[in-house]
Amino acid sequence: MSTVDALTDQAMVVLQDRPVVPLSPWLSQAMDDCGGTGRTLQLVTPLDSRLSLPLRTAATGEDVHWVVRHGDGYYEGLTGRPLRWSGSTFAPIPEARDYAPGFTTRPTAPIGAQLTLVYRTKHGPAGGIGGPVERLLQLLTGKPPAGLGAAEPLEHVWRGDTLTEYARGRSVSRLLVVGDGPRPAQAICEFSATDGGGVAEVSTITVGYAQDDPPPLQHLPSLVGALAADQPVASLFVQLTPGRADLTTEPRWTGAAAPVGLAVSGHLTGPAGIPGQHIGPAHSPLTLFPLGDGRSPDGWQRHSLLMQHLQSIPQS
Repeated sequence: MSTVDALTDQAMVVLQDRPVVPLSPWLSQAMDDCGGTGRTLQLVTPLDSRLSLPLRTAATGEDVHWVVRHGDGYYEGLTGRPLRWSGSTFAPIPEARDYAPGFTTRPTAPIGAQLTLVYRTKHGPAGGIGGPVERLLQLLTGKPPAGLGAAEPLEHVWRGDTLTEYARGRSVSRLLVVGDGPRPAQAICEFSATDGGGVAEVSTITVGYAQDDPPPLQHLPSLVGALAADQPVASLFVQLTPGRADLTTEPRWTGAAAPVGLAVSGHLTGPAGIPGQHIGPAHSPLTLFPLGDGRSPDGWQRHSLLMQHLQSIPQS
């Protein structure tokens, strides 16, 4: 059970001293409470704590801050910015010009790769909506998902109808789905109601790979094509991030994410130097644009050029 250790008009401060901090039901409720009161949830951990993938994802936004205690100082766990307590919140130190020392210490475990796929799709007013996440996890891991829930630990075994009932019963919802294959795999699925009773979905699937087990990037076209054949999507973005294969995050620098590719619905052409590959069935075509190897930052320049090009194409 967690408790609020400090409550001000700007922040709710919660101390957590455990090896891995998950997105527990209590923390999920605290996030909602902070959102309703205009506060920031500031989660304070020691240097040797790690965040689970769902909680780390929440901490990338403005509503949740990961504050790391190291010696007599504090820093932001995902950026290394030195922080100090202002009396009402942990805030950046204006005169600080370097990363906090703890952020640049060596990781405690080997750094592998985390393959992330973000897809967008829309569902009609009737029928199941668990198909895309189930199909993609099966393609990536060889097995259907194992469980789902709104917080960790996940409270339900995997059932597509359970996901459908949960998502269709709310105007906005978020569900966590865990894989059941040989590698750690998790999905964070976000749903929102649309006009006419439909549901828009933006889901992020992440799979962890060890140093001696590189992600199968060469199979990306066939994987995306297989997904489109069964579960049409509007777009699918793929990137690689250096990180632990178990999908937890240490408060240390491990490297920057870089893009691999972007698939977009339809038969499209790309800008100069970024050719598209037409994949998928005739009834649900996609164009896959390669952006890089997932390791070079140059991929973000290609991503920016591609996005500018796609936004300039007239909508039919």
